[in-house]
Amino acid sequence: MPIYSSDSDDPHPSHLVPTRRFLAHNRPMHAILGGGKVADILLWRDKTITGSILIGFTLIWSLFEVMEYNIVTLLCHISMSIMLILFIWSMGAGFVDWNPPDFRAFMISDSTFRWLCGKFNSMLVKFYEISSGKDFRNFFLAITFLWILSVIGSYFSSLNLLYLGFVCLATLPALYERYHNEVDYLVRQGNQDMKKLYNKFDTEVLNKIPRGPAKQKKKF
Repeated sequence: MPIYSSDSDDPHPSHLVPTRRFLAHNRPMHAILGGGKVADILLWRDKTITGSILIGFTLIWSLFEVMEYNIVTLLCHISMSIMLILFIWSMGAGFVDWNPPDFRAFMISDSTFRWLCGKFNSMLVKFYEISSGKDFRNFFLAITFLWILSVIGSYFSSLNLLYLGFVCLATLPALYERYHNEVDYLVRQGNQDMKKLYNKFDTEVLNKIPRGPAKQKKKF
């Protein structure tokens, strides 16, 4: 969708000012999200995998929130179902030309554990670097984000909040990648409107506040 802007209201015409994106840099969304398999899933590169994950999360959310399923009951039913399948599989392998189940297929590899531990350690290092106050801007943003998240969490259950966050992750990056021109234009217009509103408030309110005479320094 083409976007047209008028330069008459803008003190800096658009053809003189370089276009600034909403995310403050010109890297593609795929690179911002890491450029790996997670980025492919979030940007719907493989619609089958992303759709399956979204449907799976929706089913889990429906079980607990809509059907009010208990997590202990659900885990017990899943465990009983898996045990029955393995029992039938093992017993049937002697009567039918089947291979019995291999327990090594159910084991988690050491490389997976090392990868998870590495990710967890990198998160701890990042948390320490932000908390140490080396970058005050990141520290302030992190505190503000956690406070806003705590306020939002007081109005939602944990599962609803997690599901809402996952739906946002699965939709917003893909929508921004597709409609980033429109989003950047709206953000740019919003910044201009906020500047105009502040200038008007400064002129009509702040400048009319009486101030005392400035004190002159004594010369010795």
